Amino acid sequence: MKLVDKIVPFHIQHNAEAEAIDLLIEVQQLSKLKGGDIPIDANNFARVCLYLLRCADYMADPDDLAEMLAVAYEIYKAQAQYPDAIRVAIRIGDSAKYTEIFGLCEDALEKKQLCLILARHRVNFDYPEDEDLNELIGNNSLNANFLNLARDLDVMEPKTPEDIYKSHLSETGGFRRGGRDGAAQVDSARSNLASTFVNAFVNAGFGKDLLVTPEGNEWLYKNKDHGMLSAAASLGMIMLWNVEEGLTQIDKFLYSNEDYIKAGAALAIGIVSSGVRHESDPPIALLPEHLESTSHPIRCAAAVALGIAYAGSGREDVMEVLTPIVANTENANMTEVSLAALSLGQVFVGTCNEEVGSVLVQRLMESSDVELDDTTSRYLALALGLLFLGKMEKCDAMLEAVKTVEHKMGRYAAITLETCAYAGTGNVLQVQRLLHTCAEHLHENAEHQSVAVIGIALVTTGEDVGAEMALRAFEHLLHYGELPVRRAVPLALALLHVSNPDYGVIDSLSRLTHDGDVEVAQGAIIALGVVSAGTNNSRVAGLLRQLAEHSRDAGHLFVIRIAQGLLHMGKGLMTLNAFHSDRSLMSGVSLGGVLILLHSCLDMKATLLGQLHYLLYHLVSSMNPRMLMTVDENMQMLPVSVRVGQAVETVGQAGRPKTITGFQTHTTPVLLGSRDRAELAAGEYIPVSNVLEGVTILKKNPEWEGDKTEK
Repeated sequence: MKLVDKIVPFHIQHNAEAEAIDLLIEVQQLSKLKGGDIPIDANNFARVCLYLLRCADYMADPDDLAEMLAVAYEIYKAQAQYPDAIRVAIRIGDSAKYTEIFGLCEDALEKKQLCLILARHRVNFDYPEDEDLNELIGNNSLNANFLNLARDLDVMEPKTPEDIYKSHLSETGGFRRGGRDGAAQVDSARSNLASTFVNAFVNAGFGKDLLVTPEGNEWLYKNKDHGMLSAAASLGMIMLWNVEEGLTQIDKFLYSNEDYIKAGAALAIGIVSSGVRHESDPPIALLPEHLESTSHPIRCAAAVALGIAYAGSGREDVMEVLTPIVANTENANMTEVSLAALSLGQVFVGTCNEEVGSVLVQRLMESSDVELDDTTSRYLALALGLLFLGKMEKCDAMLEAVKTVEHKMGRYAAITLETCAYAGTGNVLQVQRLLHTCAEHLHENAEHQSVAVIGIALVTTGEDVGAEMALRAFEHLLHYGELPVRRAVPLALALLHVSNPDYGVIDSLSRLTHDGDVEVAQGAIIALGVVSAGTNNSRVAGLLRQLAEHSRDAGHLFVIRIAQGLLHMGKGLMTLNAFHSDRSLMSGVSLGGVLILLHSCLDMKATLLGQLHYLLYHLVSSMNPRMLMTVDENMQMLPVSVRVGQAVETVGQAGRPKTITGFQTHTTPVLLGSRDRAELAAGEYIPVSNVLEGVTILKKNPEWEGDKTEK
């Protein structure tokens, strides 16, 4: 140990931070970095912490992981790098540390930036001392910022579904009225439903469209029954994040005589409030009464709405209204039970809340076989998974309990729970186990194998080496796997590349869209939508248009339309990507939204192509503007030139390596892809946070001399 005490400071002083940390890990003395004996200063702390945080991704033992994160947190704190410290605190998931950082941070601008970081991660943290800061944490400026971005990029004009389909370019004309023979085709209910979703995704957050918001429109009545529900709910999407105006627009539908429209309005309240914490807190004020409605669609919609509105907030009052529905076993409607459970899972995502956990697992164990045969019971299993998302071995006790369920849903739930618990950890042993599960040749319809495939993607997501290896494994599964395995492969590919249209993956999915098995093909089409979500990728747009042209089946066409809606989501200004802050943080709320879609796709006929299509709105939890907007001290837009390029991994490299490659210089606000990184092009301003994404506050550089040309 005496030698270690000599070697480590020497390494740290001579730019060999990586070797020093490796040695400390080896002798289990990482905590020495926190003491004052090792010379960590303004020149080397960034490299030390970056190496620690990257090593943390590969720690199998949770105690080692916790120690690494704690050491990085302490170093950032000691160097007064509060934005970086709060990111580590978010990763640890300790709200006491947020309070500590806010207490230490004296710079008002830096405090605002801390709030913006918490808001992006949808952290439910209350800062009682300053109402303005609380509004920032509650995402109250999100809609205004998004609209500023849209104005700057000149995409404010509403788009119609027809602008997206471009069916006038095709020979056959798809669902158009007036086919080639001139006979007027009727508007089918399903094509109208598809247009409802496309319209909602494309105009999300813009506050106006051409189908639902214009005065006196009849669009709602062009849909049948449950279609009306989604059509009314789409208003919440269009008014996304703008709670006050949104509620005014939605209000009139709450008093409709049609149960389905009323249900849609209830769901719209949840959607419009997604991720925004408004002082009047409308969802909890308005929705609980709808949970007791006599109408089944209204009860379902209200349950889903609560989950969307309060995803990640961990609020007790929401738990109190949802638990009785889940716990009810007398003449219970399994759809209502499962949707309420799913909402609980979303509200308490990654919290391991004991009360919620025991309600969910109890309900799973008490369910009759008839109830578990219902396709929606999968959401009960997913709810448990979300509760333990990313929390590794904390799920062990639950896992033992779930394994006692004898119905095949028991295996589905066990694998869902375990894969969610290890989400984003890259745990190799988990992946090996899942591959074993996928390799079994079972004769009955083994849905748990489908979950295992999605699980492989879930465990390796966000970790490049693991994701590469998973891609190769999926190729083999496509060749040798049974049907349930093959059906899940396109969905798993989508999970590895959310909003990141990688050339090779699009090729693979494009092949699978022509698969002989209908479910594999439909899964691949939805996967194309998820992979290209919010990117306007022209290649995917072309592929989907071709598919729509040759599609003869109404269900198939519906799925293609949904994928087109996702591709052009927010007119290309949004992302579904769960990773942010330079891919260092994984948002459980975002990941949950995508997982709900993927699990629904495992039985598309009964969910998205049946009456549960409104579950697509769960994606709203994952939607975020994919922007970098720079603002001045008063939070007003401040255009500056930035370089945007592909992020380069610089951990442990010598000297001061470039952090981006193949960059272009733009003026903010700019759009960032899922693998992009930005840096300021000139030295006139200093960013308050090292990571340039979302809303970044800049302050004047006191040493800047404008006339001299920069080297």
